[in-house]
Amino acid sequence: MRTALIAWDYPPAPSGLSTAAREIAESLVACGADVTVLTLDRTGVSESGGVRIVGAEPAKGGGIARLRLWGGAGHLAAPLAVRRAILAEHARRPFDVVEATNWYAPAALLARRPPFALVTRNSTPAAFSRDPASTLRDRIDGWATDRLERAQARGSHALISNTAEHGRRIAAEYGLAEGDRPHAVIGLSLAPAMLARAGAAPYPDAPAGTPIRLLFVGRPEHRKGFDAILGAAILLSREVEAGTLPAFAIRLAGVEADALPADLPQGVRDRFVPLGRLPEADLAREYEGAHAVLAPSRYESFGLVYQEGMAYGRPMVASDEDASAREFVGSTGAGSMARETTADALADALRPVIADPSFRAALRERALAAAGRFTRETLGRETLALYEQAIARLQARKG
Repeated sequence: MRTALIAWDYPPAPSGLSTAAREIAESLVACGADVTVLTLDRTGVSESGGVRIVGAEPAKGGGIARLRLWGGAGHLAAPLAVRRAILAEHARRPFDVVEATNWYAPAALLARRPPFALVTRNSTPAAFSRDPASTLRDRIDGWATDRLERAQARGSHALISNTAEHGRRIAAEYGLAEGDRPHAVIGLSLAPAMLARAGAAPYPDAPAGTPIRLLFVGRPEHRKGFDAILGAAILLSREVEAGTLPAFAIRLAGVEADALPADLPQGVRDRFVPLGRLPEADLAREYEGAHAVLAPSRYESFGLVYQEGMAYGRPMVASDEDASAREFVGSTGAGSMARETTADALADALRPVIADPSFRAALRERALAAAGRFTRETLGRETLALYEQAIARLQARKG
């Protein structure tokens, strides 16, 4: 089977979407598929892990690049670049299936009578991540994005979601009728090299007088619970100053220093260590040095950080608001769960993790026991099975 995967970026780019794209692509290669990744973060053609990588970044100063500057209509720039590049590759050698993420709908202009089976693999819809619109342009941008995502989903021959709850949310968000197209639940995998490194990582010591290191991985946004992290840090810092709680530091992978509020008290601000976007090797070192992973998201489509943290055997601190956290962290006992994503609730979940080494040790054992649930073998096999259904649907439409 010849397949193409449309991605916004691809490793070595340090993002969750790029990591997921590599796992999908290399799992399909391992199952015998011929895989091309078309990515919008570069130009040129290369190869990695048996995957042919085609860069489709619009030329700087060109018409498509200039289109990005226009409110609303600017969201057509990437779909235009993708359509042109994919159809050129298809003409050179036809694809059986093309898969794209739903996020900002890069395949929206392929969704009307595509010459191949089109599959959308859903991550978090853009509407779930953006801040409330404060200007007319923001409202127009949001409306345009949502319409494009819905059009791509409705034009797809099959859909993939990461969990059952995620699939239900996607169907409701895009107004999809139940049973009108195949919609599979397929969890993402972790790279074998990452699993090997994680499994060999010892748990760091915590000498008396040194801060307990908490690691946050993600963007500083409401959906990720960043506001609750800031609030909990203020509350718990008072206990540290009162001598009733050990010192702690919160290391922020993916967060720049200017994301911290200017009015954050200096004593609290000093507990945060913004790291910016990290390459894989640097992020691995952060996981190795962490005593716990702080991931209080209100919503995750899957939550790779849960899987990564548990692979390293790091106690997780998550929120009951997120269905994926309840499934992967709460039900396995791999972490301390906040009853809701608020400063008070998160402080309550964090307090025993910071204060009690035996509690951290118990969570670590449960995290290790729950790790490795999703593999490239199952990801590739289940994805190919869904592709076959998409191809059958395309052929039925043509018939």
